[in-house]
Amino acid sequence: MTAKIIDGKTYAEGLRTRIAGHVERLKREHGVTPGLAVVIVGHDPGSEIYVSQKARQTVEVGMHSEKYELPEDASEAEVLALVQNLNADPAIHGILVQLPLPRQIDPNKVIATISPDKDVDCFTPASVGKLQIGLPGPVSCTPLGCLMLLRDTLGSLEGLNAVIVGRSNLVGKPMAQLLLRDNCTVTVAHSRTKNLADVVRQADIVVAAVGRPQMIKGDWIKPGATVIDVGINRIPAPERGEGRTRLLGDVDYPAAAEVAGAITPVPGGVGPMTIVCLLANTVTTASLINGIEPPKDLTP
Repeated sequence: MTAKIIDGKTYAEGLRTRIAGHVERLKREHGVTPGLAVVIVGHDPGSEIYVSQKARQTVEVGMHSEKYELPEDASEAEVLALVQNLNADPAIHGILVQLPLPRQIDPNKVIATISPDKDVDCFTPASVGKLQIGLPGPVSCTPLGCLMLLRDTLGSLEGLNAVIVGRSNLVGKPMAQLLLRDNCTVTVAHSRTKNLADVVRQADIVVAAVGRPQMIKGDWIKPGATVIDVGINRIPAPERGEGRTRLLGDVDYPAAAEVAGAITPVPGGVGPMTIVCLLANTVTTASLINGIEPPKDLTP
């Protein structure tokens, strides 16, 4: 058996096209242009590239985009004041503060200052609570992307055994809530789970989000299971030249692909979904803020 490759890049391109249609409809029917503001503090090269991609894709789908770049030595008070101004700006429907932040700034304090109505990263306590009890609103971008890929691959997820390896607030915990909503039986495992390999072998769906390269071995995968690899681990690749690196997921892809029914590659699987789901969340928040029903194909 050779697994079907779940092409996140192609799915993301189609989703971007649908989002552009929803943006055009909001403008035409309601006079609303979804607006996303991204705040970056300091000059981390990886963050700068990521923020530039977000800004470019926001404009490409017809949204309003604002980018705020603060110096490395910006004070916590400056960042909090900027977030409060964006909370009050009617042209902005989504606020994203790029992490990590410099040491002098408490990220929890910054996140708590973001208006829950504009929290497109879904990190505020209010957003976490809404997901927990099933209230309408956006959900964390990476888990939302994983869910969309699973539904596209499998159709109904009802009754399937899902094992999530990783318990982070960013992926593992919200992913569990989303799969419970879709009537999966969910196990949240992690690096300290006893007999982890045996736990994973019971899964119809494996979501690997533990942050360790190739930790999930091919013989851990149940034949025919669907594997979603969230891991993005950059490791040295001297064979490509001095100082070069390559990306590995949390799953031993070559071995797992011989057993699984379907699997996401790294790169090209979950990664492309994260930014496009941020755009989807901005359409959702813009709709809710203006009393409009959010598009059903952009929410769980």
